[in-house]
Amino acid sequence: MSEFSMELSADQVTLRDWVHGFAEGVMRPAAAEWDEREETPWPIIEEAAKLGIYGLDILANAFMDPSGLSTVLILEELAWGDAGLCMSIMGSSLAVAAILANGTPAQQAEWMPQCYGTPGDLKLAAFAVSEPDAGSDVSSLRTRAVYDEAKDEWVLNGTKTWITNGGIANLHVVVASVDPALAGRGQASFVVPEGTKGIRMGQKFKKMGIRASHTAEVVLEDCRIPGSCLLGGKEKLDERLARAREGRSSSGQAAMATFEATRPGIGAQALGIARAAYEYSLDYAKERRQFGRAIIENQAIAFKLADMKARVDASRLLVWRAAWMAANRKPFTSGEGSMSKLFASESAVKVTEEAIQILGGYGYVREYPVERWHRDSKIYTIFEGTSEIQRLIISRAISGVHIR
Repeated sequence: MSEFSMELSADQVTLRDWVHGFAEGVMRPAAAEWDEREETPWPIIEEAAKLGIYGLDILANAFMDPSGLSTVLILEELAWGDAGLCMSIMGSSLAVAAILANGTPAQQAEWMPQCYGTPGDLKLAAFAVSEPDAGSDVSSLRTRAVYDEAKDEWVLNGTKTWITNGGIANLHVVVASVDPALAGRGQASFVVPEGTKGIRMGQKFKKMGIRASHTAEVVLEDCRIPGSCLLGGKEKLDERLARAREGRSSSGQAAMATFEATRPGIGAQALGIARAAYEYSLDYAKERRQFGRAIIENQAIAFKLADMKARVDASRLLVWRAAWMAANRKPFTSGEGSMSKLFASESAVKVTEEAIQILGGYGYVREYPVERWHRDSKIYTIFEGTSEIQRLIISRAISGVHIR
């Protein structure tokens, strides 16, 4: 077990500075263009792949960090560069996390490399959970997976929505209901490989923020996949379903295993946005002069910046704690993973809003980046569990009561 420390190792500092250099030199200059284009930024992803930032190796090395901090350091720096570009670079990692959480070692070895491809032959992956009538309530998924024993195939039918890389991904990981009567305990995760018939993109969404990241519906119509594409295997699934039907304890929902692993990372991205807005506002307030002095000399501005800095640092502390706990298999007895996402995401919204206020009219126009950061920040209070869901998880954890 790794001891928790606020002092980064030399390797972690090198990693952070390396990713920061990419964020500053490649992402920042391109951010406004790809936000306007609302297209997948293939040149940026290609550059990230060439440098080793888009790919399995960097994540594998980060996952092996016993402190758990390498992953959140990477995510903070990429989101500091630009949240939309960060999501395009890191979106495939959601599918990787699902395969890692639910797949067998053989499945992990087979499918995880296919989520990225190689420089010059890039691949994308998508993790498909949410549905039109099942966003926060993932236990009520309608997408069905039916086993065809004669052919050893699973047949998937349903519609997923709000899916990062949805429909354009080479590989999709789809969470579907095998036994609807068991709600969330009757679900499983399936890999839908490239070239599979019966899967297509539905509506592509035009979003308020993170517009460089592709978000769309995924439609499954009699989509047949081999039995080997069930993550974890059928024997393990049958055992889990039997336990659930008998009322015995189960390891939980397939989707939740992924969300628990990624919440500190979502908090880290929100932290990166907040830090970007705070740093920009601080520099602006030192340079901008009104009534014969720099505006930071006014308490109204200085106090805003003090609160912004406090939120940035508090967010980082919560994110680091949750990441360390997850890496060292410490149970989130008080909903610590949800705390990190909740506080960091709401802080990002608040800090970017204050940044606009500090810049005044300049903060409201697209020539300055703070309005984009504010638009980007809001989604972090919504996806992978809304703020209300995070509060529900935390309140249940601290009270032991099934609060509704």
